[in-house]
Amino acid sequence: MKKLIILIIGLVAFNISAQFGTPSGQMEWKASWITLGEANNEEAGLYLFRKSIQLESVPQTFKVHLSADNKYKLFVNEKLVSVGPNWGDIKNWNYQTMDLAPYLKRGKNTLAVKVWNEAELRPVAQFSYKTALIMQGDDEVSNVLDTNTSWKVIEDKSYIPLAQNVPGYYAAGAGDFIDFNKSVGNWKSQDFDDSTWKLAKSVFETEARGFGFRQRDGWNLVPSILPEMELTKERLETVRKTEGVKVPSSFPKEPASIKIDANSNIKILLDQEHLTNAYLTLLFSKGKNSEITISYAEGLHDSEGAKNNRNEIEGKTIIGRRDSIISNGFDNQEYTTLTYRTYRYVELNVKTKNEPLFINDIYGTFTGYPFQMKANLVSDRKELADIMEIGWRTARLCAVDTYMDCPYYERLQYVGDTRIQHFVSFYNSGDDRLIKNTINLLDYSRQPDGYTLSRYPDRQNQVIPTYALWYVSMLYDYMMYGNDSDFLKEKLMGSRQVLNYFITYLDKDGSLKNVPGWNYTDWVPEWNFGMAPMAEDGSSSALDLQMLHALQSGIALEKELGRNEFVALYSEMAKQLALTIKNKYWDSSKQLFADTPAKDKFSQHSNSLAILAGIVDDDTKKAIGQSLLEDSSLAPASIYFKYYLHLALNEAGYGDQYLNWLDIWRKNMELGLTTWGETSQVENTRSDCHAWGSSPNIEFFRILLGIESASPNFKTVKIEPHLGNIEKIGGEIPHPSGMISVDYKKSRKKLKATINLPSGTSGTFVWEGKNYDLKEGENTFEI
Repeated sequence: MKKLIILIIGLVAFNISAQFGTPSGQMEWKASWITLGEANNEEAGLYLFRKSIQLESVPQTFKVHLSADNKYKLFVNEKLVSVGPNWGDIKNWNYQTMDLAPYLKRGKNTLAVKVWNEAELRPVAQFSYKTALIMQGDDEVSNVLDTNTSWKVIEDKSYIPLAQNVPGYYAAGAGDFIDFNKSVGNWKSQDFDDSTWKLAKSVFETEARGFGFRQRDGWNLVPSILPEMELTKERLETVRKTEGVKVPSSFPKEPASIKIDANSNIKILLDQEHLTNAYLTLLFSKGKNSEITISYAEGLHDSEGAKNNRNEIEGKTIIGRRDSIISNGFDNQEYTTLTYRTYRYVELNVKTKNEPLFINDIYGTFTGYPFQMKANLVSDRKELADIMEIGWRTARLCAVDTYMDCPYYERLQYVGDTRIQHFVSFYNSGDDRLIKNTINLLDYSRQPDGYTLSRYPDRQNQVIPTYALWYVSMLYDYMMYGNDSDFLKEKLMGSRQVLNYFITYLDKDGSLKNVPGWNYTDWVPEWNFGMAPMAEDGSSSALDLQMLHALQSGIALEKELGRNEFVALYSEMAKQLALTIKNKYWDSSKQLFADTPAKDKFSQHSNSLAILAGIVDDDTKKAIGQSLLEDSSLAPASIYFKYYLHLALNEAGYGDQYLNWLDIWRKNMELGLTTWGETSQVENTRSDCHAWGSSPNIEFFRILLGIESASPNFKTVKIEPHLGNIEKIGGEIPHPSGMISVDYKKSRKKLKATINLPSGTSGTFVWEGKNYDLKEGENTFEI
């Protein structure tokens, strides 16, 4: 055993050395990072860049590569073309590639780029080196736009990042304070006079390379693998309440001129009627030095701080994120948030001075990763359609240039959340680009000891050991449902390093002991900050079982893509750990796994994970499953961990009862949520939008319709429906080679099943314990 471990460590060291060789295929950057030379470009600020070019004709393509620090908005001939860059870190700084030809015209063309830095108030996920811009053409024609000292720049001193006072942990960045008295008006237009602007300065004078050295700090540019984010205009729906002002009935669905008298203080509460992510735009006129505060909320709070029914507003106030604007008194002023806001409710609070102000319009521009819903559930049960719709909205709002736990409070990409989110993407969309981007980012987060951080990008370096373990399982998930084996092979070294880190914390019996960090499992009210109970020596069945799952994932990855030496090592450890778990935590009197060796506490979590790890026989699974359903003394799974609970119950043979397990989702809908809340305490949950609650969007297809991948790259399928009392249901999901569709009609004890598999795909259909072969194309069974 010791010789085998030494061999493995040697292989790991060799691969690390190879991994950090000279990168191949990197683009050569001839353009310069540019900034405003007289500014302190590490402090907060808003900078405007311009360049105009003449074109005798519009080329068929005009590709450029673009990035900035912190963020940019690119306008070509006054049209918004790109918002970026996508989040990364300094060593992996994303640039976007785009074709500007559709936005160009013969003659003069003007590019205008807004770049801003929120400095210490920036989101926790936002890294920064200096405020700067870089653009480079893809060929000799488009090289005319390369950033250099021919670009012009000015600081827009109207902007100050606004600190937020949001209850609970908040990490999503600053609001905007904009004083339009100091703003640079009409700066995007072609006829704007920029003669007084400064010439841009290079951030770096030179860069020396050679003999293995790169003699410069700063960004290492990498191409983003993501498309441009969606930008779709979205009007607010209703005015729910006003104070001190009359509002036309057509507003806000249509623009309207709303006069706010001089020396007055008014409020307008607007309702989108569903939660959204959007860049909010406010058009207004006159009202010199009027103060406008825009507040955003998922739901309103009562006097005790609870949200309760999200549709109700009486006796409630808006608390949360806000922006602040001062009017310069001109006509047609336009404010658009620098970053997107998350809101159902928007409140305008206007304090005018000595002249009236006019609100001309307010609307949003929805943004998010451009996922397309390709799955389809065919059912006459409206409840299922409603749950699907809310789940999809939740998943979309928690997916922009990264997956994230919640768009309002944090915008952080946690492994635990993301493992469920990427299954929603597989089952509902089939687009794996954001999934691969996530895996890349988490791989970048690996620390010198080998483990990944709990979330990334993340400037706070949070460590949740269980999430590093789930990362290995995410790689396994991609192997089963994705189709890029070469991409996955590149991640095997990361998987090995993670497992090697945890192996150093295995005791003689194979159990994990005293793993440092926040050993979070789930938000259970009686647990200490989400940590499953532990013995004094740091051992815990929840932690041991998550280690076992990671080892099992590592074994499968190595068998398919890796090396037999790792298969042997992980298999030996998994065998020992499984035996230890059964000896250490199994309580024969309760016929359940305990949370600690003292066997005084029990949870749905450990017993679900034990079933899914396959360490008990079918009869024991069934008995545990019955306890999971009936024993109210077990620490309960929250809306997050119900993903694992439902998989375990299905594995234990209770899948036909699936529709009985949706009470927490029904409660969300009863309380007016249009996305799924963070915790099971729906009345007062912090976040109203956590995509880990979107698991029904997986389970409708995986449990009800029974569609699962049965081998790497989804080459084979297992289809085992669990219909309960449903007599008619069907649907389809995306597959790497096309679509999988199923249709079930049940009459008494007879079933007619029609299953269509894409080309090159085969598998097994399971019904009432019997297996039936599936081939590509249409398969029909009357059983």
